[in-house]
Amino acid sequence: VQLQAFGGGLVQAGGSLRLSCAAFGRHVSRNDMGWFRRAPGKEREFVSAIAWSGGGTYYADVIKGRFTISRDNAKNTVYLQMNSLKPEDTAVYYCAAHYGLGQTPLLSEFHEYDLWGRGTQVTVSS
Repeated sequence: VQLQAFGGGLVQAGGSLRLSCAAFGRHVSRNDMGWFRRAPGKEREFVSAIAWSGGGTYYADVIKGRFTISRDNAKNTVYLQMNSLKPEDTAVYYCAAHYGLGQTPLLSEFHEYDLWGRGTQVTVSS
């Protein structure tokens, strides 16, 4: 059972990237999902979360209005569309799944998530 995040890369400030998180060996269609990131020398940081149904989303203030989380349960995949990227968005981005019942409000603490994927590097040049 694993999650795999991909879609990262090098982009100039103001550019866009779309990250994907695919689940293998487990259906995550009934799991709330989250995205986190860790910048060099910094703690892991919450980015966004989405309810299992896709009906609820939650964003960190620092990315609100620029990033959009979505999911396609038929494809067992969660996405993070990142627009207007800034150099401070540079980080390794991770996706995670919460095994329990759907939560309201959505979870934003990393210890509340149960399954983590390998990250994907996002580098934004100035």
